[in-house]
Amino acid sequence: MTFIWPMMLLSLICLPPLIMLYIYFQRRRQRIATSYGSFTSGQTQRHQPGRLRHIPPLLFLGGLSLLLISLARPQMTVSLPRLEGTVILAFDVSGSMAAEDLQPNRMTAAKVSASEFVQSQPPSVQIGLVAFSESGLSVQTPTDDQAAILASINRLEPQRGTSLGYGILTALNTIIGDSSGTSTIEGEATPTAVPEVTMEPAIIVLLTDGENTAPPDPFEAAYAAAEHGVRIYSIGIGSQSGTTLNINGFTVHTQLNETVLKQIAGLTGGEYYNAESEEDLKEIYDNISPELVIKPEKMEVTSIFAGISIVILLIGGGLMLLWFGRMP
Repeated sequence: MTFIWPMMLLSLICLPPLIMLYIYFQRRRQRIATSYGSFTSGQTQRHQPGRLRHIPPLLFLGGLSLLLISLARPQMTVSLPRLEGTVILAFDVSGSMAAEDLQPNRMTAAKVSASEFVQSQPPSVQIGLVAFSESGLSVQTPTDDQAAILASINRLEPQRGTSLGYGILTALNTIIGDSSGTSTIEGEATPTAVPEVTMEPAIIVLLTDGENTAPPDPFEAAYAAAEHGVRIYSIGIGSQSGTTLNINGFTVHTQLNETVLKQIAGLTGGEYYNAESEEDLKEIYDNISPELVIKPEKMEVTSIFAGISIVILLIGGGLMLLWFGRMP
């Protein structure tokens, strides 16, 4: 047990004088009773509770001790359940995310749903943001500052090609970098470049249409995430029928690749969801939550000490009234 205001424990020095004062009055009482002689001693003993008379003062002393200790604001280490972990939102910002098979388009629908997800999370959850197209970029390191996360989401805009592998590796590196304080993946690094570290419960939410046009291999990146105990929830953005886009003067047909996204999620113990509408995306985010963990934490127990002391004082006062017809 520790104390926030340990100096207040000095108030306990008032207890020894109170004990000595009680002993003094008890001896004085005995002297007075003896001075009346044997004529009244038997009658006096019949009206007194004997040794039980010491119980109310002892209760008063115990209650007062706890009350004085509570002034020092005691803290105890207790194991509390809480939602905790790191969630990395990995956004596909390739040109195909401008497709309008989700209204008003894939990117906007994903942004709206992601923003609602962020606002629904407890403060114990750290949320980061990664954007990927032909490469990956950590846009926001894990934080509980929801305003900063929402601002980062709103700044995302469609870019060029798609590298699912870079998206996963950058998200994984963001988690590990947050734990170790350093970045570990640079350039064309392979998944084996990710070091073994101890991390809090973490998940990656991969928002993409599943089309992969650039290295590294997304399945190798998924293996790296699985080795670190990081689950990937892949969210298929778009429709299976697809749509046609005009990108830089070229007509491109884009459609959802569910097969790749299912395999990526399966390799890490996560799940795949198909989001064909904004309403489906909202339901998906409701089903993705960090882990419930039990962790020891310091908690102030001043109110507990104060409450117990008051109960003890009330019991002592009640016994005093019952046996002697007066308060101590």
